[in-house]
Order: sequence, then structure tokens, then C-alpha cells
Amino acid sequence: MEEENKLKKISILGSTGSIGKQTIDIVCKQNDIQILGLTANTNIDLLEKQIELVKPQVVAVMDEQKASILKKKIGSKVEVLSGMDGLIRVATLEKVDIVVTAVVGMIGIRPTVEAIKAYKDIALANKETLVTAGQIIMDLIKEYKVNIFPVDSEHSAIFQSLKGENKKEVSKILLTASGGPFRGKNIEQLKDITKTQALNHPNWSMGPKITIDSATLMNKGLEVIEAKWLFDVAPAQIQVVVHPQSIIHSMVEYNDGSVIAQLGVPDMRIPIQYALNYPRRVENNIRKLDLFKVASLTFEEPDIKTFRCLELAYRALEEGGSILSVLNAANELAVKKFLEDKIRFLEIPEIIEYAMDKHCNIKNPSLTNIFEAEKETYEIIESKWG
Repeated sequence: MEEENKLKKISILGSTGSIGKQTIDIVCKQNDIQILGLTANTNIDLLEKQIELVKPQVVAVMDEQKASILKKKIGSKVEVLSGMDGLIRVATLEKVDIVVTAVVGMIGIRPTVEAIKAYKDIALANKETLVTAGQIIMDLIKEYKVNIFPVDSEHSAIFQSLKGENKKEVSKILLTASGGPFRGKNIEQLKDITKTQALNHPNWSMGPKITIDSATLMNKGLEVIEAKWLFDVAPAQIQVVVHPQSIIHSMVEYNDGSVIAQLGVPDMRIPIQYALNYPRRVENNIRKLDLFKVASLTFEEPDIKTFRCLELAYRALEEGGSILSVLNAANELAVKKFLEDKIRFLEIPEIIEYAMDKHCNIKNPSLTNIFEAEKETYEIIESKWG
């Protein structure tokens, strides 16, 4: 019983996605973390294998029909829930210490809010939560006195570079970007980009949506917005630096000119493990950084005229309010259409800008306003690109 009490207990929202799978990989290599809950969208075949592997108490599947199929397949071994209620239940399980929010999309907001209200620490991998509801989430974090641990490699690097320092002495956050697969290309060269080309990231292995976001630089734009909320800095204090080697994961510049950085091989398991074990660092078998093999590190300014999504993200952050939901929703739908071969690569920023221009901004949106803005954005886009 004493050994069981020492275990850190977690739930993983989005266990069948890239971050979810890597989180399970980390947990299976440690003997002091127990997974109590898992959730998936529709991939019940992989979820069934994960259930056999980690033996959670409760699982939830967003798709109710798929949840019913899973329930029949596994019997009474594990409690199977469905829909948003199921997601929230897994996020608020009584004995859970940390909730890993790795679902893609604004679907992650409600379970994150409820997890915070249930006094759970958050290991945040869901970008949309802070992008669209940053003020609401950070106010709740303070009110319920829980922790938020960033899982993104860049935000984890900033989090580590701030450790032990006076945040009032921060001059600038230097957010690194690989530049994606099309770094150095011009507008003319991007006109006929295919889905296969866009999904071929040079450094990172990620899900399709995030990989396309990396190709457009929207991923970096969303991270700029997250950084503003996570680290309480002004938009002007966040500078994006293209670093093709993806060895320096981000840096913090202080008012005396000192720059502190976090380096490592590009492997998402490192920031995931740090979030789960904070403040401890746990030994692992992940390949270690060999600076002699890296040989050189290079840096460039981002081309925001060619990759306009980054510029649009800064614009939305400066305006604030519900337009951040519009930016996120428009990007989500545009990427979906691109992955379905319904639009061209360069139409992604065109769609986002169109939706932003059509929106009547609400400066201090409620959660209801945020979800209404998402719905209206989808309708506006479908009316022209449907």
C-alpha cells in the first residue's frame, strides 16, 4: 500500500495521438508513474492495445458509436465512457495528480478547465487551450493554485531557462523555429506544394495537423500566443528565431544581456518526461546530444512575408480577445481542407485572414463567446470555400 501511495498518477487526454503515445512510452520505462485514465477520439484499435499495456481504470472515446464497439470488445475489464462527459470524467478522476492534455483542437478546453477546478496539475500539449482561452485558463491556474507544465519543446525550454531566475528581469523570449520543410522558398515556389511535401518535416515526428502548421509557420504563431500567457510577457518581448538544426529549443534573454538556452536532441519524450517528473530529472535511454556531430548552429530571421501565418498570429495577439479563437478555428479548418486536397497550400493564410477580417472582436470573451466565435468562423469559411 505504501508503494502504491508513492506512485504519481496521471490521465492522458488524447492517448492515441503522437504526444499521447510518447507519454505512454515514457511511463512504461518508469516504475513510479501510474496511468489511471486514457481518452481517444476514434482510434479504438490502438486504445484497446494501450488498455492491455497500462491497465487504466477508466477510458473515454469521443465517438459514442466507437465507444460502444470498444465496450463490447473488452467487456468489464475497464470502465468505458463516451463524449465530452467521458473526457471530463477522465480529466477529473479523484486520485489523478497530473492531466496530460494532448488532444488536438478546442475540444481540449473544457476538460482542462474542469481538471484545474478539480485541483489537478496540467501537462499542457494542447495549443488551442491557451491560444483561445489563455486569460481564463491562467486566471484559473492562479485561483486554484495548481501548476501548468508546458510539454511543447520550445515552452519547456523557456520554462527551464527561467528556473531560479527573477522573471521581472526578463528582457526577451527567443522562440526557436526549425523553419519547416519549405524554409528559404518564395511564394512562387509554394504555389504547387503538395500534401506529401508539407507532411515531410525535416526534424520532428508529429501528427499531421501540427506538421502542416509547422510548414506554414502557424505552429510558431500559436506558440508565440501560448508563450505570452505561460510566461506573462508582452507580444513585443517574444522574438521568433529560425534555427534549422532544432538543437536549441528556445532561449531567454535577461536585462543584463545574458542569454540562457536549453539544448538537446529533437525528441519530444524529453520535454514530456520533464513535465511529468518536475522538478526531478529522470535518467532515460534517449540519444544524448553530441555537439561534435552537430558541428554548427545557425540562426535566421523568419520570412513573414512568404509565411504569412506567423504575421497573422502576431496581429491576433496584439488585438486580443475573441479574434484569437477566429485565428485558431480558421487555421484548423483550412488545414483540414488542405489535408483533404480541397484547397492549395497558399490558401491557408488567405482563409485565416478572410475570417479575421470578417470578425467583430470581443475584447474579454467568456468560454461561450470563444466557442461561438469558432462556430461563426466555420460558417464564414464554408460559405466561401465549402
